[in-house]
Amino acid sequence: MTTAELLKNRAGFEDKLRKLIGRPILLIELDMFALPCGCAGITANTRGLEVDDLEVFEPQILPLLKEMASNLDVKSTVTFARLVPGSSIVASLNWRVLCPRCYPEFARGEGKTPRPDLYILQFERKK
Repeated sequence: MTTAELLKNRAGFEDKLRKLIGRPILLIELDMFALPCGCAGITANTRGLEVDDLEVFEPQILPLLKEMASNLDVKSTVTFARLVPGSSIVASLNWRVLCPRCYPEFARGEGKTPRPDLYILQFERKK
């Protein structure tokens, strides 16, 4: 993965979200990460995106999220939005390959909002 590919994917994803939602949505930063616990993935810091947008446009947003993960070669276990506490503002979109230690934390949660700061868009349960 080169920075040029990361920049191209950031701009493309931002453009698709703007066209879908119909107003300015900013992807102010797109990062790939590796955590000490063993989790890894992508974080897209956003501005202008709200939980209502996710609820209304989820069927259209999910393919965009899957495309981004595929473009960056991340096979995420969970895709979620991190919310600003006490609000409906989406602070970031996250694609995470969960480590064995963190998987149970997500697996025991139920519904779209297992915690007040998370909105789950996709979760692959172990079989």
